[in-house]
Amino acid sequence: MTNEAERNAATESSLTRVLSDADLAASADSIVVHQQPDGLILWFAGGHADTWNHTEAAMALAVAGRRADAERAYQWLADAQHPEGWWHHYYLAHGVEDAKVDTNCCAYVATGVFHHWLLTGDRGFVEEMWPVVERAVEFVLNLQSANGTIVWARHTDGTPWSYALLTGSSSIFHSLGNAVRLAEISGRERPDWELAADRLRHVIAHSPEAFEPKHRWAMDWYYPVLSGAVTGEAAAQMMADRWDTFVMDGLGVRCVSDRPWVTAAETGECALALLNIGSEAAARELFDWIQHLRDADGAYFTGIAYPEEVHFPAEERTTYTAAAVILAADALDRRTPAASLFTGGVPD
Repeated sequence: MTNEAERNAATESSLTRVLSDADLAASADSIVVHQQPDGLILWFAGGHADTWNHTEAAMALAVAGRRADAERAYQWLADAQHPEGWWHHYYLAHGVEDAKVDTNCCAYVATGVFHHWLLTGDRGFVEEMWPVVERAVEFVLNLQSANGTIVWARHTDGTPWSYALLTGSSSIFHSLGNAVRLAEISGRERPDWELAADRLRHVIAHSPEAFEPKHRWAMDWYYPVLSGAVTGEAAAQMMADRWDTFVMDGLGVRCVSDRPWVTAAETGECALALLNIGSEAAARELFDWIQHLRDADGAYFTGIAYPEEVHFPAEERTTYTAAAVILAADALDRRTPAASLFTGGVPD
């Protein structure tokens, strides 16, 4: 994917921004137009929301300087959280669409709050959101299995699902690390969280068969690297092993291996994984490939199907897609103090 000369060239070109300030602002505007009066951020007009993508959208708004809008989104999380620490799977503008509970979505609040801290240094915000983070993490860790995996969901009757997902558990691993950092910032010690994260990292890195098979999904390919659960030579090999399976040259990353559907969010996230293994030139190239999915107002179409070159789902433009692009641009351009959150540069 890259060699030493390419890395050097990428370093030299790092001052060339992948998105202009105006482009970044327009993409943020395309997100905030779907924010509800109570702070909830829908995927698109009339659509639903989940707390993972809602939080990612808040992070993107903060990167773009829309701090008040981002903090309204975090306030929604605080207001909507169940006392036991969870949120429902899908919300509508005026209610709940899917009442089950997704552990990955619950844990992600820790990543959002730590990201906001990196951007703002606002200790008061961390203190205000700490109880939300603590309840969420405790809820998630109560669903950690003996082998270290964390089941991906809980039924509405309170019983856990029977399996764990590699992508979700990888994201939870990243969120646990951020939760530990938040604990340290606020003068608390949570060694139990660190131990739980270590157990989870070990099973992700060494026992992928412990997870429900989802091999056709690109996220299962790159998320262990994006999350930092797999690092070094093992991470580079993991990215190389299925590169040809998921990457459509000149177009982007497939959502699934057996369909020619390129999605902007998966491509942007894969660029972050490439940054984690030092492949900046390849990451910049991937990012450039998906700019044809950018609409005139700064929103991004979710994906495109080839060879027909039709948007898939039809004409869908999602806030989470614009958010993923903004966060990838921040990492590539090194715009903000939070730019290294997903690329292994945050100090312990």
